[in-house]
Amino acid sequence: MNFLPSLKPSRASAEMTGVEPQRFNRSENLDRLENERFDILIIGGGVTGAYAAMDAALRGFRVALVEKDDFASGTSSKSSKMVHGGLRYIEQGNIGLVRHSLLERQRLRRNARHLVQRLPFLFPIMEKAGVFDKRLAKAFEGLLWTYDIVGGWREGVLHQRLSKAEVLSHCPTFKEDDLIGGLMYFDARVDDARLTLNLARTAAFHGATIVNHTKALEITRDMRGKVDGAVVQAGEREIQIKAAVVIMATGVWLRDWSGIKKGADRTLEIRPAKGVHVAVPWLKIRNDCTVTIPVPGRSRRATITRWGDVSYLGTTDEDYTGDLDDVLCTREDLDFLLEGARSALKTDLSPEDVVGSIAGCRPLVAPPGGKTLEIKRNHKIDIAADGLVTVVGGKLTTSRHMAEETIDAAQKVIGKKARCQTKSAYLLGAPGYDSQAIVASGGMQAHLGERYGTEARFVSDILQSDPKLSTPIVEGLPHSEAEVVYAIRHEMAGSIDDVLSRRMRARLMARDASVRAAPRVAEILKSELGLSEQVVADQVKDFLASVAHEKLVLMGVK
Repeated sequence: MNFLPSLKPSRASAEMTGVEPQRFNRSENLDRLENERFDILIIGGGVTGAYAAMDAALRGFRVALVEKDDFASGTSSKSSKMVHGGLRYIEQGNIGLVRHSLLERQRLRRNARHLVQRLPFLFPIMEKAGVFDKRLAKAFEGLLWTYDIVGGWREGVLHQRLSKAEVLSHCPTFKEDDLIGGLMYFDARVDDARLTLNLARTAAFHGATIVNHTKALEITRDMRGKVDGAVVQAGEREIQIKAAVVIMATGVWLRDWSGIKKGADRTLEIRPAKGVHVAVPWLKIRNDCTVTIPVPGRSRRATITRWGDVSYLGTTDEDYTGDLDDVLCTREDLDFLLEGARSALKTDLSPEDVVGSIAGCRPLVAPPGGKTLEIKRNHKIDIAADGLVTVVGGKLTTSRHMAEETIDAAQKVIGKKARCQTKSAYLLGAPGYDSQAIVASGGMQAHLGERYGTEARFVSDILQSDPKLSTPIVEGLPHSEAEVVYAIRHEMAGSIDDVLSRRMRARLMARDASVRAAPRVAEILKSELGLSEQVVADQVKDFLASVAHEKLVLMGVK
Protein backbone atom coordinates (compact mmCIF):
# COMPACT_ATOMS: atom_id res chain seq x y z
CA MET A 1 0.00 0.00 0.00
CA ASN A 2 1.13 3.56 -0.70
CA PHE A 3 0.95 5.72 2.42
CA LEU A 4 2.75 8.70 0.87
CA PRO A 5 0.67 11.84 0.29
CA SER A 6 -0.42 12.72 -3.24
CA LEU A 7 1.33 15.84 -4.50
CA LYS A 8 -0.54 18.61 -6.30
CA PRO A 9 0.92 20.88 -8.99
CA SER A 10 2.35 24.15 -7.72
CA ARG A 11 -0.45 26.69 -8.11
CA ALA A 12 1.90 29.59 -8.86
CA SER A 13 3.77 27.59 -11.47
CA ALA A 14 0.68 26.02 -13.03
CA GLU A 15 -1.13 29.35 -13.42
CA MET A 16 1.79 30.91 -15.33
CA THR A 17 2.61 27.95 -17.56
CA GLY A 18 0.48 27.81 -20.67
CA VAL A 19 0.38 25.74 -23.85
CA GLU A 20 0.51 28.88 -26.00
CA PRO A 21 2.70 32.02 -25.80
CA GLN A 22 1.40 35.06 -23.94
CA ARG A 23 -0.49 37.38 -26.32
CA PHE A 24 1.42 40.64 -26.54
CA ASN A 25 -0.14 42.33 -29.54
CA ARG A 26 0.50 46.04 -30.06
CA SER A 27 -2.47 46.65 -32.37
CA GLU A 28 -4.93 45.09 -29.94
CA ASN A 29 -3.48 47.06 -27.04
CA LEU A 30 -3.70 50.35 -28.95
CA ASP A 31 -7.42 49.68 -29.42
CA ARG A 32 -7.75 49.08 -25.70
CA LEU A 33 -6.00 52.40 -24.97
CA GLU A 34 -8.60 54.16 -27.09
CA ASN A 35 -11.70 52.36 -25.85
CA GLU A 36 -11.12 51.64 -22.16
CA ARG A 37 -10.80 53.79 -19.06
CA PHE A 38 -7.94 53.00 -16.70
CA ASP A 39 -7.23 53.35 -13.02
CA ILE A 40 -3.52 53.96 -13.65
CA LEU A 41 -1.59 55.15 -16.70
CA ILE A 42 2.21 54.77 -16.61
CA ILE A 43 4.39 56.80 -18.96
CA GLY A 44 7.79 55.18 -19.46
CA GLY A 45 8.70 51.60 -20.39
CA GLY A 46 11.95 51.23 -18.51
CA VAL A 47 12.46 48.74 -15.69
CA THR A 48 10.67 50.88 -13.07
CA GLY A 49 7.65 51.58 -15.25
CA ALA A 50 7.37 47.94 -16.35
CA TYR A 51 7.60 46.68 -12.75
CA ALA A 52 5.01 49.28 -11.68
CA ALA A 53 2.65 48.01 -14.40
CA MET A 54 3.10 44.44 -13.20
CA ASP A 55 2.54 45.49 -9.57
CA ALA A 56 -0.63 47.44 -10.40
CA ALA A 57 -2.03 44.60 -12.52
CA LEU A 58 -1.43 42.07 -9.73
CA ARG A 59 -3.32 44.33 -7.30
CA GLY A 60 -6.31 44.20 -9.64
CA PHE A 61 -6.08 47.70 -11.11
CA ARG A 62 -6.85 48.50 -14.73
CA VAL A 63 -3.42 49.70 -15.81
CA ALA A 64 -1.89 50.92 -19.06
CA LEU A 65 1.74 51.66 -19.94
CA VAL A 66 3.06 53.62 -22.92
CA GLU A 67 6.68 53.90 -24.05
CA LYS A 68 7.78 56.45 -26.68
CA ASP A 69 10.44 54.17 -28.18
CA ASP A 70 10.97 50.53 -27.22
CA PHE A 71 10.96 48.83 -23.84
CA ALA A 72 14.30 49.50 -22.08
CA SER A 73 15.55 51.56 -25.02
CA GLY A 74 16.88 54.18 -22.60
CA THR A 75 18.81 53.72 -19.37
CA SER A 76 17.35 50.26 -18.69
CA SER A 77 19.35 48.64 -21.50
CA LYS A 78 22.53 50.64 -20.84
CA SER A 79 23.34 49.55 -17.27
CA SER A 80 26.28 47.46 -16.06
CA LYS A 81 23.88 44.47 -16.11
CA MET A 82 24.57 43.90 -12.40
CA VAL A 83 22.04 43.00 -9.73
CA HIS A 84 23.93 43.94 -6.60
CA GLY A 85 23.98 45.60 -3.22
CA GLY A 86 26.84 47.92 -4.11
CA LEU A 87 30.09 47.93 -2.15
CA ARG A 88 30.44 51.62 -2.95
CA TYR A 89 27.33 52.40 -0.90
CA ILE A 90 28.95 50.84 2.19
CA GLU A 91 31.91 53.14 1.60
CA GLN A 92 29.40 56.02 1.52
CA GLY A 93 27.89 54.80 4.80
CA ASN A 94 24.57 53.93 3.15
CA ILE A 95 24.21 50.53 4.84
CA GLY A 96 20.41 50.64 4.64
CA LEU A 97 20.47 50.81 0.84
CA VAL A 98 22.92 47.89 0.69
CA ARG A 99 20.86 45.72 3.02
CA HIS A 100 17.68 46.39 1.09
CA SER A 101 19.38 45.96 -2.30
CA LEU A 102 20.72 42.54 -1.32
CA LEU A 103 17.24 41.44 -0.22
CA GLU A 104 15.84 42.61 -3.56
CA ARG A 105 18.70 40.85 -5.36
CA GLN A 106 17.55 37.53 -3.97
CA ARG A 107 13.93 38.23 -4.86
CA LEU A 108 15.02 38.72 -8.46
CA ARG A 109 17.15 35.58 -8.27
CA ARG A 110 13.99 33.66 -7.38
CA ASN A 111 11.31 35.45 -9.38
CA ALA A 112 13.37 35.86 -12.57
CA ARG A 113 15.60 32.81 -12.10
CA HIS A 114 16.05 32.23 -15.84
CA LEU A 115 17.44 35.73 -16.34
CA VAL A 116 19.38 36.52 -13.15
CA GLN A 117 22.54 34.47 -12.47
CA ARG A 118 25.33 34.52 -9.92
CA LEU A 119 28.30 36.73 -10.79
CA PRO A 120 31.65 36.55 -8.94
CA PHE A 121 33.57 39.81 -8.44
CA LEU A 122 37.37 39.68 -8.21
CA PHE A 123 39.55 42.35 -6.56
CA PRO A 124 43.24 41.64 -7.18
CA ILE A 125 45.59 42.56 -4.30
CA MET A 126 48.74 44.27 -5.54
CA GLU A 127 52.14 45.06 -4.04
CA LYS A 128 51.65 48.58 -5.47
CA ALA A 129 49.59 50.57 -8.00
CA GLY A 130 46.50 48.38 -7.68
CA VAL A 131 42.89 49.00 -6.65
CA PHE A 132 44.37 48.51 -3.20
CA ASP A 133 47.63 47.08 -1.88
CA LYS A 134 48.28 44.48 0.82
CA ARG A 135 48.15 47.13 3.57
CA LEU A 136 44.56 47.97 2.65
CA ALA A 137 43.49 44.39 1.93
CA LYS A 138 42.57 43.67 5.56
CA ALA A 139 40.48 46.82 5.77
CA PHE A 140 38.77 45.95 2.50
CA GLU A 141 38.09 42.43 3.73
CA GLY A 142 36.35 44.01 6.71
CA LEU A 143 34.11 45.81 4.22
CA LEU A 144 33.38 42.47 2.51
CA TRP A 145 32.45 40.92 5.87
CA THR A 146 30.02 43.79 6.37
CA TYR A 147 28.61 43.10 2.91
CA ASP A 148 28.15 39.41 3.72
CA ILE A 149 26.54 40.13 7.08
CA VAL A 150 24.01 42.69 5.84
CA GLY A 151 22.78 40.38 3.08
CA GLY A 152 25.52 38.94 0.88
CA TRP A 153 25.05 35.62 2.71
CA ARG A 154 21.67 35.22 0.99
CA GLU A 155 23.50 34.02 -2.13
CA GLY A 156 24.69 30.99 -0.16
CA VAL A 157 28.41 31.70 -0.45
CA LEU A 158 30.62 34.15 1.43
CA HIS A 159 33.58 36.13 0.12
CA GLN A 160 36.89 34.29 -0.37
CA ARG A 161 40.63 35.06 -0.15
CA LEU A 162 42.50 33.88 -3.26
CA SER A 163 46.12 33.06 -3.95
CA LYS A 164 48.03 34.59 -6.86
CA ALA A 165 47.55 31.42 -8.92
CA GLU A 166 43.81 31.41 -8.18
CA VAL A 167 43.50 35.01 -9.36
CA LEU A 168 45.25 34.07 -12.61
CA SER A 169 42.96 31.07 -13.05
CA HIS A 170 40.03 33.51 -13.18
CA CYS A 171 41.83 36.06 -15.37
CA PRO A 172 45.01 34.67 -17.02
CA THR A 173 45.84 37.98 -18.67
CA PHE A 174 46.28 39.86 -15.39
CA LYS A 175 49.81 41.23 -15.01
CA GLU A 176 51.75 39.12 -12.52
CA ASP A 177 54.60 41.47 -11.55
CA ASP A 178 53.03 43.04 -8.45
CA LEU A 179 50.16 40.59 -7.97
CA ILE A 180 49.94 39.05 -4.49
CA GLY A 181 46.50 37.46 -4.42
CA GLY A 182 42.89 38.56 -4.44
CA LEU A 183 39.50 38.78 -2.81
CA MET A 184 36.31 37.46 -4.40
CA TYR A 185 32.71 38.11 -3.43
CA PHE A 186 29.42 37.28 -5.12
CA ASP A 187 26.52 39.21 -6.60
CA ALA A 188 24.40 38.65 -9.72
CA ARG A 189 23.99 39.69 -13.34
CA VAL A 190 21.05 40.11 -15.73
CA ASP A 191 20.36 41.06 -19.32
CA ASP A 192 18.66 44.33 -18.34
CA ALA A 193 16.74 44.74 -21.61
CA ARG A 194 15.27 41.24 -21.49
CA LEU A 195 14.38 41.66 -17.82
CA THR A 196 12.44 44.84 -18.64
CA LEU A 197 10.73 43.17 -21.60
CA ASN A 198 9.81 40.18 -19.44
CA LEU A 199 8.31 42.48 -16.80
CA ALA A 200 6.20 44.19 -19.47
CA ARG A 201 5.00 40.84 -20.85
CA THR A 202 4.25 39.55 -17.35
CA ALA A 203 2.25 42.71 -16.61
CA ALA A 204 0.26 42.02 -19.80
CA PHE A 205 -0.26 38.41 -18.68
CA HIS A 206 -1.92 39.79 -15.55
CA GLY A 207 -4.17 42.12 -17.56
CA ALA A 208 -2.15 45.30 -18.18
CA THR A 209 -2.38 47.15 -21.50
CA ILE A 210 1.19 47.69 -22.72
CA VAL A 211 2.40 49.43 -25.90
CA ASN A 212 5.76 50.58 -27.21
CA HIS A 213 6.52 53.21 -29.88
CA THR A 214 3.73 55.37 -28.44
CA LYS A 215 4.76 58.84 -27.32
CA ALA A 216 2.99 60.84 -24.62
CA LEU A 217 2.35 64.35 -25.94
CA GLU A 218 0.65 65.95 -22.96
CA ILE A 219 -0.89 65.23 -19.57
CA THR A 220 -4.60 66.14 -19.54
CA ARG A 221 -6.53 67.64 -16.63
CA ASP A 222 -10.24 67.95 -15.88
CA MET A 223 -12.30 71.07 -15.12
CA ARG A 224 -11.03 71.03 -11.52
CA GLY A 225 -7.42 70.97 -12.68
CA LYS A 226 -6.87 67.34 -11.63
CA VAL A 227 -4.91 64.93 -13.84
CA ASP A 228 -7.27 62.67 -15.79
CA GLY A 229 -5.13 61.04 -18.48
CA ALA A 230 -2.85 61.83 -21.40
CA VAL A 231 -2.74 62.33 -25.15
CA VAL A 232 -0.39 59.92 -26.92
CA GLN A 233 0.75 59.40 -30.49
CA ALA A 234 1.37 56.03 -32.13
CA GLY A 235 2.53 56.61 -35.70
CA GLU A 236 -0.17 58.75 -37.31
CA ARG A 237 -2.73 57.75 -34.68
CA GLU A 238 -3.47 60.13 -31.82
CA ILE A 239 -5.22 58.67 -28.78
CA GLN A 240 -6.66 60.32 -25.68
CA ILE A 241 -6.26 57.97 -22.72
CA LYS A 242 -8.51 58.37 -19.70
CA ALA A 243 -7.02 57.41 -16.33
CA ALA A 244 -7.68 58.21 -12.68
CA VAL A 245 -3.97 58.74 -12.03
CA VAL A 246 -0.90 59.20 -14.24
CA ILE A 247 2.60 58.04 -13.23
CA MET A 248 5.66 59.63 -14.80
CA ALA A 249 8.35 56.91 -14.89
CA THR A 250 10.51 58.40 -17.65
CA GLY A 251 13.81 58.52 -15.75
CA VAL A 252 16.33 61.08 -16.99
CA TRP A 253 13.84 62.40 -19.56
CA LEU A 254 12.11 64.17 -16.67
CA ARG A 255 14.88 66.72 -17.11
CA ASP A 256 13.28 67.80 -20.40
CA TRP A 257 9.58 67.11 -19.77
CA SER A 258 8.16 66.51 -16.31
CA GLY A 259 4.46 66.65 -17.17
CA ILE A 260 3.77 69.14 -14.39
CA LYS A 261 1.19 71.89 -14.81
CA LYS A 262 2.37 75.07 -16.54
CA GLY A 263 3.72 77.53 -14.02
CA ALA A 264 4.11 74.92 -11.26
CA ASP A 265 7.46 74.69 -9.49
CA ARG A 266 9.63 71.63 -10.06
CA THR A 267 10.06 69.60 -6.87
CA LEU A 268 12.58 67.12 -8.32
CA GLU A 269 15.92 68.22 -9.76
CA ILE A 270 17.19 65.66 -12.29
CA ARG A 271 20.92 65.34 -12.85
CA PRO A 272 21.81 62.84 -15.60
CA ALA A 273 25.08 60.98 -15.03
CA LYS A 274 26.52 59.30 -18.10
CA GLY A 275 27.93 55.78 -17.98
CA VAL A 276 29.50 53.84 -20.86
CA HIS A 277 30.60 50.29 -21.63
CA VAL A 278 32.59 48.89 -24.55
CA ALA A 279 32.70 45.26 -25.65
CA VAL A 280 35.87 43.51 -26.81
CA PRO A 281 36.51 39.88 -27.84
CA TRP A 282 36.67 37.63 -24.76
CA LEU A 283 39.88 36.02 -25.98
CA LYS A 284 41.61 39.36 -25.42
CA ILE A 285 40.78 39.13 -21.68
CA ARG A 286 39.81 35.50 -20.88
CA ASN A 287 38.08 36.37 -17.60
CA ASP A 288 35.40 34.14 -16.10
CA CYS A 289 34.13 36.73 -13.60
CA THR A 290 33.97 40.50 -13.12
CA VAL A 291 37.49 41.82 -12.58
CA THR A 292 37.98 45.21 -10.93
CA ILE A 293 40.97 47.14 -12.24
CA PRO A 294 42.60 50.46 -11.35
CA VAL A 295 42.89 53.31 -13.83
CA PRO A 296 46.27 55.07 -13.51
CA GLY A 297 46.02 58.58 -12.10
CA ARG A 298 42.29 58.24 -11.44
CA SER A 299 40.45 57.64 -8.18
CA ARG A 300 37.81 55.59 -9.95
CA ARG A 301 37.85 51.87 -10.69
CA ALA A 302 36.79 50.11 -13.88
CA THR A 303 35.33 46.64 -14.28
CA ILE A 304 35.59 43.93 -16.94
CA THR A 305 32.74 41.39 -17.16
CA ARG A 306 32.41 38.36 -19.43
CA TRP A 307 29.17 38.00 -21.37
CA GLY A 308 29.06 35.26 -23.98
CA ASP A 309 32.17 35.53 -26.16
CA VAL A 310 32.81 39.19 -25.33
CA SER A 311 34.06 41.04 -22.28
CA TYR A 312 32.67 44.47 -21.61
CA LEU A 313 34.56 47.26 -19.88
CA GLY A 314 32.85 49.96 -17.86
CA THR A 315 31.97 52.36 -16.51
CA THR A 316 32.35 56.11 -16.42
CA ASP A 317 30.27 58.37 -14.19
CA GLU A 318 30.13 61.96 -15.40
CA ASP A 319 27.56 64.75 -15.56
CA TYR A 320 25.75 64.88 -18.89
CA THR A 321 23.95 67.91 -20.30
CA GLY A 322 23.51 66.87 -23.94
CA ASP A 323 20.72 65.29 -26.00
CA LEU A 324 19.23 62.42 -23.99
CA ASP A 325 18.18 60.66 -27.20
CA ASP A 326 21.76 60.63 -28.50
CA VAL A 327 23.98 59.48 -25.61
CA LEU A 328 27.09 57.78 -27.01
CA CYS A 329 30.47 56.48 -25.96
CA THR A 330 33.08 59.01 -27.07
CA ARG A 331 36.74 58.50 -27.93
CA GLU A 332 37.66 60.07 -24.59
CA ASP A 333 35.46 57.51 -22.77
CA LEU A 334 36.99 54.70 -24.81
CA ASP A 335 40.56 55.78 -24.16
CA PHE A 336 39.85 55.97 -20.42
CA LEU A 337 38.59 52.36 -20.34
CA LEU A 338 41.29 50.95 -22.61
CA GLU A 339 43.98 52.71 -20.59
CA GLY A 340 42.77 50.96 -17.46
CA ALA A 341 42.64 47.58 -19.20
CA ARG A 342 46.11 47.90 -20.72
CA SER A 343 47.66 49.02 -17.43
CA ALA A 344 46.29 46.00 -15.53
CA LEU A 345 46.30 43.27 -18.18
CA LYS A 346 48.76 41.62 -20.54
CA THR A 347 46.72 42.52 -23.61
CA ASP A 348 47.24 44.65 -26.70
CA LEU A 349 43.73 46.13 -26.74
CA SER A 350 43.22 48.92 -29.27
CA PRO A 351 40.17 50.98 -30.31
CA GLU A 352 39.84 48.78 -33.41
CA ASP A 353 39.22 45.74 -31.17
CA VAL A 354 35.93 47.17 -29.87
CA VAL A 355 32.96 45.19 -31.24
CA GLY A 356 30.21 47.27 -29.63
CA SER A 357 29.42 50.04 -27.17
CA ILE A 358 26.56 51.36 -25.08
CA ALA A 359 26.05 54.66 -23.27
CA GLY A 360 23.22 55.77 -21.03
CA CYS A 361 22.37 58.17 -18.24
CA ARG A 362 21.52 57.38 -14.64
CA PRO A 363 18.66 59.57 -13.36
CA LEU A 364 20.27 61.06 -10.26
CA VAL A 365 18.09 63.27 -8.05
CA ALA A 366 20.44 66.02 -6.91
CA PRO A 367 21.33 69.67 -7.47
CA PRO A 368 24.47 70.65 -9.41
CA GLY A 369 27.82 70.43 -7.60
CA GLY A 370 30.03 67.65 -6.32
CA LYS A 371 30.96 64.39 -8.04
CA THR A 372 28.17 62.23 -9.46
CA LEU A 373 30.00 59.18 -8.08
CA GLU A 374 29.36 60.43 -4.53
CA ILE A 375 25.60 61.01 -4.94
CA LYS A 376 23.40 58.45 -3.18
CA ARG A 377 21.28 56.23 -5.45
CA ASN A 378 18.08 56.53 -3.40
CA HIS A 379 14.85 57.00 -5.36
CA LYS A 380 12.26 59.75 -4.98
CA ILE A 381 8.48 59.66 -5.38
CA ASP A 382 6.45 62.86 -5.65
CA ILE A 383 2.69 63.43 -5.64
CA ALA A 384 1.77 66.81 -7.13
CA ALA A 385 -1.23 68.82 -5.96
CA ASP A 386 -3.10 67.87 -9.17
CA GLY A 387 -2.47 64.14 -8.58
CA LEU A 388 0.44 63.57 -10.97
CA VAL A 389 2.76 60.91 -9.52
CA THR A 390 6.47 60.94 -10.40
CA VAL A 391 9.12 58.33 -9.61
CA VAL A 392 12.81 58.75 -10.40
CA GLY A 393 16.26 57.68 -9.19
CA GLY A 394 17.20 54.39 -7.58
CA LYS A 395 18.81 51.51 -9.45
CA LEU A 396 17.90 48.37 -11.36
CA THR A 397 18.30 46.09 -8.33
CA THR A 398 15.69 47.95 -6.30
CA SER A 399 13.21 48.48 -9.15
CA ARG A 400 10.62 46.13 -7.64
CA HIS A 401 10.58 48.10 -4.38
CA MET A 402 10.46 51.41 -6.26
CA ALA A 403 7.45 50.12 -8.19
CA GLU A 404 5.74 48.99 -4.98
CA GLU A 405 6.09 52.42 -3.38
CA THR A 406 5.00 54.11 -6.61
CA ILE A 407 1.76 52.12 -6.80
CA ASP A 408 1.22 52.78 -3.08
CA ALA A 409 1.41 56.50 -3.93
CA ALA A 410 -0.98 56.10 -6.88
CA GLN A 411 -3.48 54.36 -4.60
CA LYS A 412 -3.57 57.43 -2.38
CA VAL A 413 -4.57 59.58 -5.36
CA ILE A 414 -7.42 57.34 -6.52
CA GLY A 415 -8.59 56.44 -3.02
CA LYS A 416 -8.28 52.67 -3.40
CA LYS A 417 -6.12 50.18 -1.55
CA ALA A 418 -4.78 46.75 -2.47
CA ARG A 419 -1.80 44.77 -1.23
CA CYS A 420 1.45 44.48 -3.20
CA GLN A 421 2.13 40.93 -4.44
CA THR A 422 5.42 41.28 -6.34
CA LYS A 423 7.74 40.10 -3.55
CA SER A 424 7.05 36.51 -4.54
CA ALA A 425 5.53 36.96 -8.01
CA TYR A 426 7.24 34.99 -10.78
CA LEU A 427 8.02 36.48 -14.17
CA LEU A 428 6.94 34.54 -17.24
CA GLY A 429 9.39 31.72 -17.92
CA ALA A 430 10.61 31.47 -14.31
CA PRO A 431 8.17 28.98 -12.68
CA GLY A 432 9.60 25.47 -12.92
CA TYR A 433 12.88 26.61 -14.47
CA ASP A 434 15.97 24.71 -13.25
CA SER A 435 19.11 26.52 -14.44
CA GLN A 436 21.51 23.71 -13.50
CA ALA A 437 19.53 21.12 -15.43
CA ILE A 438 19.00 23.32 -18.48
CA VAL A 439 22.44 24.91 -18.84
CA ALA A 440 24.61 21.98 -17.74
CA SER A 441 25.33 20.35 -21.10
CA GLY A 442 25.03 23.43 -23.33
CA GLY A 443 23.40 23.30 -26.74
CA MET A 444 20.33 25.04 -28.16
CA GLN A 445 18.20 24.31 -25.09
CA ALA A 446 20.75 25.99 -22.82
CA HIS A 447 20.88 29.05 -25.07
CA LEU A 448 17.09 29.35 -25.23
CA GLY A 449 16.63 28.55 -21.54
CA GLU A 450 18.81 31.46 -20.39
CA ARG A 451 16.71 33.84 -22.49
CA TYR A 452 13.16 32.49 -22.29
CA GLY A 453 13.11 30.10 -19.33
CA THR A 454 10.27 27.60 -19.58
CA GLU A 455 8.85 29.60 -22.51
CA ALA A 456 11.77 28.34 -24.62
CA ARG A 457 9.46 25.61 -25.92
CA PHE A 458 7.55 28.22 -27.95
CA VAL A 459 10.71 29.19 -29.82
CA SER A 460 11.52 25.53 -30.46
CA ASP A 461 7.92 25.10 -31.71
CA ILE A 462 8.72 27.66 -34.42
CA LEU A 463 11.99 25.85 -35.20
CA GLN A 464 10.22 22.51 -35.48
CA SER A 465 7.47 23.88 -37.72
CA ASP A 466 10.00 25.50 -40.09
CA PRO A 467 13.54 24.01 -39.78
CA LYS A 468 14.89 26.62 -42.24
CA LEU A 469 14.51 29.18 -39.42
CA SER A 470 17.34 27.46 -37.53
CA THR A 471 19.75 29.54 -39.67
CA PRO A 472 21.86 31.87 -37.46
CA ILE A 473 20.76 35.48 -37.89
CA VAL A 474 23.94 37.22 -36.69
CA GLU A 475 27.35 35.85 -37.60
CA GLY A 476 29.22 34.62 -34.51
CA LEU A 477 26.17 34.63 -32.20
CA PRO A 478 23.88 31.70 -31.33
CA HIS A 479 20.58 33.44 -32.20
CA SER A 480 18.47 31.88 -34.96
CA GLU A 481 15.95 33.36 -37.38
CA ALA A 482 13.25 31.66 -35.30
CA GLU A 483 14.09 34.03 -32.45
CA VAL A 484 13.45 36.98 -34.76
CA VAL A 485 10.04 35.52 -35.62
CA TYR A 486 9.28 34.98 -31.93
CA ALA A 487 10.39 38.53 -31.06
CA ILE A 488 7.98 39.97 -33.63
CA ARG A 489 5.04 37.69 -32.83
CA HIS A 490 5.28 37.57 -29.05
CA GLU A 491 7.67 40.30 -27.81
CA MET A 492 6.24 43.35 -29.65
CA ALA A 493 9.41 43.94 -31.70
CA GLY A 494 8.51 46.30 -34.53
CA SER A 495 11.85 47.41 -35.92
CA ILE A 496 15.32 46.14 -36.78
CA ASP A 497 16.71 48.03 -33.79
CA ASP A 498 14.15 46.42 -31.46
CA VAL A 499 15.33 42.98 -32.56
CA LEU A 500 19.09 43.43 -32.82
CA SER A 501 19.72 45.98 -30.05
CA ARG A 502 17.42 44.72 -27.28
CA ARG A 503 15.76 41.36 -28.02
CA MET A 504 19.18 39.89 -28.92
CA ARG A 505 21.81 42.47 -27.79
CA ALA A 506 23.65 41.79 -31.04
CA ARG A 507 24.48 45.45 -31.60
CA LEU A 508 26.54 45.45 -28.40
CA MET A 509 28.12 42.02 -28.82
CA ALA A 510 28.71 42.02 -32.59
CA ARG A 511 28.03 45.49 -33.97
CA ASP A 512 29.34 45.01 -37.51
CA ALA A 513 27.78 41.55 -37.87
CA SER A 514 24.44 43.01 -36.76
CA VAL A 515 24.69 45.50 -39.65
CA ARG A 516 25.10 42.59 -42.06
CA ALA A 517 22.07 40.89 -40.47
CA ALA A 518 19.80 43.94 -40.78
CA PRO A 519 18.45 43.22 -44.30
CA ARG A 520 17.38 39.68 -43.34
CA VAL A 521 15.70 40.95 -40.14
CA ALA A 522 13.89 43.49 -42.34
CA GLU A 523 12.63 40.68 -44.60
CA ILE A 524 11.21 38.81 -41.63
CA LEU A 525 9.59 42.00 -40.27
CA LYS A 526 8.01 42.60 -43.67
CA SER A 527 6.65 39.06 -43.80
CA GLU A 528 5.35 38.97 -40.22
CA LEU A 529 3.89 42.50 -39.99
CA GLY A 530 2.92 43.11 -43.61
CA LEU A 531 5.19 46.14 -43.89
CA SER A 532 5.78 47.82 -47.24
CA GLU A 533 9.05 47.69 -49.18
CA GLN A 534 9.60 51.38 -48.43
CA VAL A 535 9.12 50.98 -44.68
CA VAL A 536 11.61 48.13 -44.36
CA ALA A 537 14.08 49.89 -46.67
CA ASP A 538 13.87 52.95 -44.42
CA GLN A 539 14.42 50.76 -41.35
CA VAL A 540 17.58 49.25 -42.84
CA LYS A 541 18.83 52.71 -43.79
CA ASP A 542 18.12 54.10 -40.30
CA PHE A 543 19.79 51.18 -38.52
CA LEU A 544 22.92 51.38 -40.64
CA ALA A 545 23.10 55.16 -40.19
CA SER A 546 22.69 54.84 -36.42
CA VAL A 547 25.50 52.26 -36.16
CA ALA A 548 27.76 54.35 -38.40
CA HIS A 549 27.12 57.40 -36.20
CA GLU A 550 27.95 55.37 -33.08
CA LYS A 551 31.26 54.20 -34.59
CA LEU A 552 32.29 57.65 -35.77
CA VAL A 553 31.72 59.16 -32.32
CA LEU A 554 33.47 56.22 -30.66
CA MET A 555 36.55 56.61 -32.86
CA GLY A 556 36.63 60.38 -32.38
CA VAL A 557 35.85 61.21 -36.01
CA LYS A 558 32.82 63.34 -35.06
